[in-house]
Amino acid sequence: MSPEQRSAHMAKIRSKDTKPEMLLRRMLHREGLRYRLHDRGLPGRPDLVFPGRRKVIFVNGCFWHGHDCPVGSRLPKSNSEFWADKRQRNQERDARQRIQLVDQGWGYLDVWECEVLADKDLLSHVRLFLEH
Repeated sequence: MSPEQRSAHMAKIRSKDTKPEMLLRRMLHREGLRYRLHDRGLPGRPDLVFPGRRKVIFVNGCFWHGHDCPVGSRLPKSNSEFWADKRQRNQERDARQRIQLVDQGWGYLDVWECEVLADKDLLSHVRLFLEH
């Protein structure tokens, strides 16, 4: 890709209301689970917040957060050092935010984009997290 094409492509990527997030939200809503969205008062601005349970869910993009799945483990061929550093910083920021949440008495669950799209036992996994 040319730098202009890459820039246009990256500009289309959203940080909230992503396809995996919307799929998970619909699934949980269908099951009668209610939540708040993107609470600015919490570290990391979690995607789904269950205030009464003091639990939050982050829906992470595999590429952006360096998941160990096929999508997340692949780096672009151009400017690969930049992308490796960027993903490393994202992972470090995520770790800091998770520690802050736990220190404030919140439980968290990271749900990966590939898990949402595969939809294998995701609902039971989320229910188990919310109930314990």
